[in-house]
Amino acid sequence: MHKVELDIISDVMCPWCYIGKRRLEKALSMLDDIEVEIRWRPYQLDATLPAEGKDRQQYLEDKFGGAHAARDIYKNIEKAGELEGIDFAFDKIKVAPNTLNAHRVIRWAANGGEEAQQKIVERLFQLFFIEGANIGDHNVLLEAAKEVGMNTEIMETLLAGDADCAEVQNEISAAQKMGVTGVPCFVINSKYAVMGAQEPHTIAEAIKNAAAEMKEEAVE
Repeated sequence: MHKVELDIISDVMCPWCYIGKRRLEKALSMLDDIEVEIRWRPYQLDATLPAEGKDRQQYLEDKFGGAHAARDIYKNIEKAGELEGIDFAFDKIKVAPNTLNAHRVIRWAANGGEEAQQKIVERLFQLFFIEGANIGDHNVLLEAAKEVGMNTEIMETLLAGDADCAEVQNEISAAQKMGVTGVPCFVINSKYAVMGAQEPHTIAEAIKNAAAEMKEEAVE
């Protein structure tokens, strides 16, 4: 049977995307003999952030009216994260980053295969949400790339220029035109979408249904 294709539209500064990744991992364990090919696709929750990022407290002030107003929202996210084994450390985050460059690195990681891309996505989530690192900073991105086995010399050259900036932005625009207004969004076989960090069984059922449809089409 052909693999089910799963495109995950995500932003690495989105806590629900990290939770969605954990729930997807649980969903995949429920699939028995169904093979899934995973690709991470870019999205920016706030493309207006400057390249150097923005002070986190100022960002919260502008978006929610202050850290206090955001507390209840983040409290719910922390609870959801705990259930998925994620110990969010929001207090460590000092900079709200522009994630365009992070998405470029994720795109380049795909050249090394699905596993390489999975590794860099996981590491960037860890850096931002657990360690409070500025994942818009070139040095942080290069160190992350090094840790997962990417060629940092090539990455350094690419990051210094505008390679694939337009391609990443075009992918984001395509997702928005498709109707994606929030992330994560799991697109299955380019036909079906599961919006949000749904429970594992919901994601698993959608993948199973797509696999069953592929099997039926192969018989016809």
